[in-house]
Amino acid sequence: MTDILNQLRAPVAEAMKAYAGDGALAFHTPGHKQGLGAHTLLQELITPLGLKEEVSLMEELDDLHEPTMCIKDAQNLAAALYGADAAYFMINGTSGAIHAMIMGTLQPGDTVLVPRNAHRSMIGGLILAGVSPVFIQPRIDGKLGIPMGLQVEDIVAAADAHPEARALLLVYPTYYGVTIDLRKVADFVHSRNMLLLVDEAHGPHLRFSDRLPCQALDAGADMAAQSTHKILGSMTQTSILLARKGRVDLERIRSAASLLQSTSPNQLLLASLDIARLQMAEQGEALVGRAVELAEGLRQAVNEIPGLWSFGADHLPAGEDLDLTKVTVSVRGLGITGVQAESILRHEYKIQCELSDAYNLLFIISYADTARQVEILVNALQGLAAQFAGAQELTLPVEMPPIPAGGISPRAAFFAGRETVDFAEAAGYVAAEQIMFYPPGIPILAPGDRIDDEALYYIRTMQRLGLKVVGPADNSLETIQVVREKR
Repeated sequence: MTDILNQLRAPVAEAMKAYAGDGALAFHTPGHKQGLGAHTLLQELITPLGLKEEVSLMEELDDLHEPTMCIKDAQNLAAALYGADAAYFMINGTSGAIHAMIMGTLQPGDTVLVPRNAHRSMIGGLILAGVSPVFIQPRIDGKLGIPMGLQVEDIVAAADAHPEARALLLVYPTYYGVTIDLRKVADFVHSRNMLLLVDEAHGPHLRFSDRLPCQALDAGADMAAQSTHKILGSMTQTSILLARKGRVDLERIRSAASLLQSTSPNQLLLASLDIARLQMAEQGEALVGRAVELAEGLRQAVNEIPGLWSFGADHLPAGEDLDLTKVTVSVRGLGITGVQAESILRHEYKIQCELSDAYNLLFIISYADTARQVEILVNALQGLAAQFAGAQELTLPVEMPPIPAGGISPRAAFFAGRETVDFAEAAGYVAAEQIMFYPPGIPILAPGDRIDDEALYYIRTMQRLGLKVVGPADNSLETIQVVREKR
């Protein structure tokens, strides 16, 4: 049971305030000297108090890499609130947390099972750790045109085919909020003496509502990386890495996190993590519960607008569930792409969605949203639908490509010699770089993939629809970097 009275503290913020209030003359970093030299633009961005407290490494402020005081207290409070044995504050995002999770648990040469809809940061972790992936294709929803959850039988089949696999790296929930039966998966993975390591970037709020899927650690995961900044109230670039002892070495995790993070962490970022945890301890159930109610009201309103559709948990097969605060709106009934719809909403209605894809828009409803904001969004969607009333449903001549045939490991491809070839002629080569559309940042091609015509056609089609190409040296996609062939 979490000690609520103890949770109602913010140790990092308290230590910062104490140092600033002590009045010591600053002959130390940062260069702006507690705001004295800050440019007026910076002063407008950060309050005078914030600048005065924007220091680090003083004795009161602890050391992120060897915490013994306020940071240790704050991390222990986070671990208690989330039901973990250890929590590690991360100031280089969930990407850094995922890298630390992989490097802190696996060995070079290990084999791991990975969903093909993994974020680019997971591929980066594989490269850093020298780990070889066995990709598993998630279920693709034909109506939405997006990847959903992994099928348990596919996980079992991959584990049977690769008994040497050391871990399953999982995305839970997906960017669109879809989850799978994680308890069942955890039981199976552990029965094979494998680790369950979870990218839970979009699930830091799950623990605070019984109407949402359970959080990964509660379902049996060994570790989970959560983007506190994405859904809760910390500053962008801050995340928490949670761990259970037993199957993982907590000291090695700390060492990996230390290796991958700045030795000069921004104290404002650390304090924001601490305060976000405090806010959830104070009001988490009420705030997240309100977000769920607003999201469900939005989903119902969308489904009353001709030409629009927002799927709910009832659309998913047995074993899958939905984070209700992720509201995906299909616009294909309006005869336009999600990219077109995003542009119209942004420039005509001053509404910005989280992402758009070929058929859909994604809206995130968080603890900060209000009924008035949802009402404005519904009015904008009604206006959008009215512009395209009576249009023929959009059907694109492309589907998510299958997993490319095996090439070489991501690390081998990253460090291999490269050459540049015409994009249209790249089939048969091994990719030396990632190609994805951002968001959501899921690689269509990853280093080490054997390039095929299906992947090239899908990428080119999505590019022509206006999705933002990220990853390649040539983002016009006239050329692509591939592993240099032996002559």
